[in-house]
Amino acid sequence: MQLITLSIMASFSLVAQESTNDKLEQVKKEINQQKDTIKAVDLKRQQLLAQLKKNELAIAKVSKSLNATRQSLNATQQKLSELKQEKQQLTAEKKQQEVILAQQLRAAYSTGNHDYLKLLLNQEEPGKVQRTISYYQYLNKARIKEIDHYQATIEKLIDITNEQQQQSQLLSQLQRKQKDQKASLQAKNTARQQTINQLNHQLLSSKQQLAKLQQEEENLTQALARMARLSKQAIDLNGLDKLKRQLSWPVKGRISRSFGSRKQGYLKWKGVLLSAPVGREVKTIHHGTILFSDWLKGYGLVTVVDHGKGYMSLYGHNQALLKSVGDRVETGEPIALVGQSGGQSQSALYFEIRHNGQAVNPKLWCK
Repeated sequence: MQLITLSIMASFSLVAQESTNDKLEQVKKEINQQKDTIKAVDLKRQQLLAQLKKNELAIAKVSKSLNATRQSLNATQQKLSELKQEKQQLTAEKKQQEVILAQQLRAAYSTGNHDYLKLLLNQEEPGKVQRTISYYQYLNKARIKEIDHYQATIEKLIDITNEQQQQSQLLSQLQRKQKDQKASLQAKNTARQQTINQLNHQLLSSKQQLAKLQQEEENLTQALARMARLSKQAIDLNGLDKLKRQLSWPVKGRISRSFGSRKQGYLKWKGVLLSAPVGREVKTIHHGTILFSDWLKGYGLVTVVDHGKGYMSLYGHNQALLKSVGDRVETGEPIALVGQSGGQSQSALYFEIRHNGQAVNPKLWCK
């Protein structure tokens, strides 16, 4: 009886072990499937981020060209306005010269149609003849002078009219170019939004989102450290030590994220986020040298300016970058255009000030 009981118990134990092994194999299978899914999602995100970078660089190129076209249009319109004023002034001068010439012709006609031969043959009053000849010579010189002025005015008017036509043609060309660029920009923005939508479908958990932001911040810190090592500071770059609360903000806008506020988990904002419309000019807070001008994961199109003595300012999420690495920039000079690169849904400028690699509160430096 005891042997039968032991046999039954052994059978149950074997069945239980087999069941446990089956469950373990199932769990392992599910874990592997989950790993494959995560790997596929990561790969898809990397592909989408690469596409996003491509989209945003294309937008930057068109935006920069569009900005240049806009400036050319403004310059051409200003030139046309100046030509119009100059033409009005010359037209007024022409009318005044015509009045003077008409007066001189009437004065000459009222003295009679004498000629030099008749005056020379008249020997009754030699002194009077000499005075009359001198008077005619004076009138002739005056008429010739006015006629020369009149001809010069006519020539200027012709030149200005021709230049007006050329500028008007240039204006039309620039307007057509601007229209094409706007259409191209719209198409590229649509492509970017499609990529953003696909990225949003690849939902991340809070933990994954934290890891993503942490990695992006680490990438930025490492990039800034490399820039600091490679930078060759100019002698006249004296940093920002003496400029606290004296600098202007890089763009006019509302602070939507403050320095030190919570970003995700334990991460905090190392700079400020300034809400501003797309295309508004971003201006450097102080003179310096461009250290970085490119796309950076998580921050989009970024420009970094070296101000000397370990001070740097960073401008991110731009639509377009107007300066290249090595360019010298002056205080208040446009260096970028506000955008939403880096996958942002709203247009804003991300702005940082760093000293010896450590982020400092921009409010301590900007008015």
